Amino acid sequence: MNLLFYGIKTLVQVRSENKLLKGKEMKHLPCIDNAWLYIKDGKIEDYGDMSSCPKLPTVQKINAENRVILPTWVDSHTHLVYAGNRESEFVDRINGLSYAEIAERGGGIVNSAKKLQNTSEEELFEQSEKRLVEIIKMGTGAVEIKSGYGLTTEAEMKMLRVAKKLEEKYHLPIKKTFLGAHALPPKFKNKKSDYVQHIIQKMLPQVVENELADYIDVFCEKGYFDVEDTIQLIKAGKKYGLKSKIHVNQFYSIGGIQAAVEHNALSVDHLEVMKNEDIECLKNSSTIPVALPSCSLFLSLDYTPARNILDADLPLALATDYNPGSTPNGNMNLIVSLACIKMNMTPEEAINAATINAAYAMEVEEQVGSITKGKLANIMLTEEIPSYSFLPYSFGNNHIEEVYIKGKPQINP
Repeated sequence: MNLLFYGIKTLVQVRSENKLLKGKEMKHLPCIDNAWLYIKDGKIEDYGDMSSCPKLPTVQKINAENRVILPTWVDSHTHLVYAGNRESEFVDRINGLSYAEIAERGGGIVNSAKKLQNTSEEELFEQSEKRLVEIIKMGTGAVEIKSGYGLTTEAEMKMLRVAKKLEEKYHLPIKKTFLGAHALPPKFKNKKSDYVQHIIQKMLPQVVENELADYIDVFCEKGYFDVEDTIQLIKAGKKYGLKSKIHVNQFYSIGGIQAAVEHNALSVDHLEVMKNEDIECLKNSSTIPVALPSCSLFLSLDYTPARNILDADLPLALATDYNPGSTPNGNMNLIVSLACIKMNMTPEEAINAATINAAYAMEVEEQVGSITKGKLANIMLTEEIPSYSFLPYSFGNNHIEEVYIKGKPQINP
């Protein structure tokens, strides 16, 4: 389908070349007012201001007057493939139990793993497909999906197979991350080193043999996997050509960032607790910090100190952490709002963090993340709004009129 959008109030995130944005660079969001955008064969063909709008008599034309067009959001950290829900634990937290206390009682990740192990692959696909369709309609056009709620070889592979099937059916960029080191399975209780070796020797080789993962991840945190475990798993993944994306600094700063940087992790995600030495370590590295503000909202945690990170001339990406336990929500619009409201980011910084920088955090910057000639036509058309800043300002509301994946409408196909 070839489309010509004309009279666009503002065409947002227009870039002629890719660049990971850092520090003050993130305040600049290149736009064209009163613009046109031409989509051909599922890709961005051309754009400009209305004074140069082409005629193109045989192309479908869409009047975008008073509407804004942006590249779709890129969600570089999710656990979208899971079974069931954990609303009872939500009530437990309201009644005063901590995340750690719930886990000690058999809840948390282990609870999700039990449900997933007893769910067929077909049912798991159906549940996960509904979530993917939901987030696409809310503007997400590329997504990373982790395993980690299986905790057995077969269950972890089942999760990754479902993610792969979603990618094949919906034709948007999906990256798959093996997170066997998410929690200790009950059979390995008090045998953490044995489980780490089980991941390295049994689980990881099968995941790689079946070409199910792009990355490896570890929940590097007190009570889960320590820095030494994390380094072992990063090195094991590297032997198979898997880069690492590491959960760090959600509850404590224990040296996970230093280990991730030393071993060239693609990203470090969460970062609710950041010491000065953590920020210093990230300087002059290629590792991308990723904030997950809806997790902070749901668990009443501190928010990632975005201003400290940006003032240190570092990049920052935003993602949802969509999962059943700490963020049962995949709405990137809410993430952008929270970044502005709770992390003191400007709308320009938040949009950059949720598009081009997030694309770098899952290595899809050549495909999505900006309005750039040759990239996929994964774009969203808003309702009539005053400006792009209205999106984070009007938090909790949906102002997206249509989402296009490779130029095809998803809300009203």
